[in-house]
Amino acid sequence: MSENSDDDVIILENVWKIFGDRSDEAMQAIKERGLTKPEVLQEFGCVVGIADCSFTVKRGEIFCVMGLSGSGKSTMVRHLNRLIEPTSGSIHMLGRDMLALNGNELREMRAMKIGMVFQHMALLPHRTVRDNVGFPLQVRGEPKSKRWEVSQHCLGLVNLDGYEDRFPRELSGGMQQRVGLARALASDPEVLLMDEPFSALDPLIRRQLQDQFMALSSELHKTTVFITHDLDEAIRIGNRIAIMKDGRIVQIGTPEEIVTKPADDYVKDFVEGISKLKLVFAHSIMEDIGSYQPANGEDLQQAPRASHGTDLDQLIDITTTTDQPIVIQNDDGEDVGVVNKTTLLKGIQGGKA
Repeated sequence: MSENSDDDVIILENVWKIFGDRSDEAMQAIKERGLTKPEVLQEFGCVVGIADCSFTVKRGEIFCVMGLSGSGKSTMVRHLNRLIEPTSGSIHMLGRDMLALNGNELREMRAMKIGMVFQHMALLPHRTVRDNVGFPLQVRGEPKSKRWEVSQHCLGLVNLDGYEDRFPRELSGGMQQRVGLARALASDPEVLLMDEPFSALDPLIRRQLQDQFMALSSELHKTTVFITHDLDEAIRIGNRIAIMKDGRIVQIGTPEEIVTKPADDYVKDFVEGISKLKLVFAHSIMEDIGSYQPANGEDLQQAPRASHGTDLDQLIDITTTTDQPIVIQNDDGEDVGVVNKTTLLKGIQGGKA
């Protein structure tokens, strides 16, 4: 393994998945001859699911993996808890080598440390909401009193008090999804894996669940890998985003980095229609105060101050109240940069000259 931080909860290194009877031959050919995905399919009849994927996820981080259908994002997330076995590469979670775990160790890891929420939450139709939420605890052999206590607590977290004795068929799609989230939380996992959990819901309900999930994540400090095909969703909830195409990760970065510095034309096309007002911050567009040349009538001593973490939307509000530029300060309150109307407009446009 390469050097990683003690704060890294998930570490993927050079993971490949090739589907097909001749996957090992195909993997060898890729290493020796650099075959492309179409060439692997033509020569070996194998499909490259994910290709040389590497990333880390820090404790408490929401790490979004975004891509179109067929990009490999769902295949990738299923490697983390070994629902799918990799063809090559290494996977470490919570300090353990996932590929070295035997069957019992893996089942224990899934039951105690990892929660998973799917797009289709697979609730048990013959069980009540309470029993669905408590099912992971039943698998662990917890007594009914403990299961009911934990279920009640988790249903409260997702605002489903009063629905304990209902059956899944009696709930709306959004409510069923919240039951799925409560079930994932019931075993108090350190890691949450969420595979497009809100994508089948109406936009308003989807946004409400995003809000609820972000509030829960902040409160419970769960390390989360969140899969989505919606860049707006990824930008809204992710601390960092990995964008996938054809089984490969083409860029990893914060929402601001993804929007302002797309790695290639593929990413650039994705972010073209995204509003930058809440995603780009003063530190990214400011001019260094040491090299700034004030224009006629500008007085930096009289100029308003703003933090380096102030977003474009807030900067626009400030500029409407003054003819002076804005002096940007660091966390220690020191003047470090300047934003005037010209740099602000360039920031809104995405750095166009």
